Amino acid sequence: MTSASTSVSDAIRQRHSVRAFLPTPVEEKLIHDILEDARFAPSGVNTQPWQVAVVSGETKTQLQNKMVAAFEAGETGQMDYQYYPKNWVAPFKQRRVETGIALYNALQIEREDKAARLAQWAANYCSFDAPVSLFFFMDPSLETGSYFDYGMFVQNIMLLAVEKGLATCPQGALGEYPTIIKQHLGYDNDLILLGGMALGYEDKEHPVNRYRTEREAVNAFTRFFD
Repeated sequence: MTSASTSVSDAIRQRHSVRAFLPTPVEEKLIHDILEDARFAPSGVNTQPWQVAVVSGETKTQLQNKMVAAFEAGETGQMDYQYYPKNWVAPFKQRRVETGIALYNALQIEREDKAARLAQWAANYCSFDAPVSLFFFMDPSLETGSYFDYGMFVQNIMLLAVEKGLATCPQGALGEYPTIIKQHLGYDNDLILLGGMALGYEDKEHPVNRYRTEREAVNAFTRFFD
C-alpha cells in the first residue's frame, strides 16, 4: 500500500491508466472507503450527480461476456451522449494518433495485425481483467454542468486509489453498450451511463503499463493576466 504521507501532487503524477491487472481481489471495504472520501467532491448547488455500480465476481464475468459478444457480432456501441468529436482537428487529432501508437508499440501489435488490434479493443469491455469494474450513472434531468461535477468525483476516486495502492483506468468504452449494462445490473434505462473504470492491483511487469503519454507544458495552455 502507498504510504499514508503520499501528497496530492505525488498521487496525481503517479496515477496512470493501467491496462493489465493482477487477479488479486479488492476488498469491498477498501472500495467503500474510497467512495466514502470521493463523495466530498464539489458539485454545483450540491447536486451530487453520481450513482455508482461496483461490479465484480460472476456478475462482472457475465456482463463483460455480453459486451464482448456484442462487439464481436459487429454491434456498434452507442453511448448515451457524444463523448468524442465527430470531426477530429489539430492538435487533438495528433494527440489521439500518438496515444494509439504508444499503446500498440508497448504491446508490440503491428498496424497490419487487425485481429490483435480487435482483441485489444475487446479487452476494454473486460476492464483489462481488473477484478472490479465501476459504472457511473447520472439522472437524465441534469444538464452539462453535472458532467463537470462528475469529472471531479471520478478524479477523486483515481487519486484515492493511488493512495491505497490500487490502480485504475477510466474507460469511455464501458459506456458503449448502455442498454446491455443497464438491463444486466437492473438500472433504469432512462439514466445516463457516462462510462466506467477498471479498478484493481497493477501488473507492474506487463509492458502495456510502462509507456506514458506526454503532457503539454503549462505555458502552452495558460495565459496569465495581471
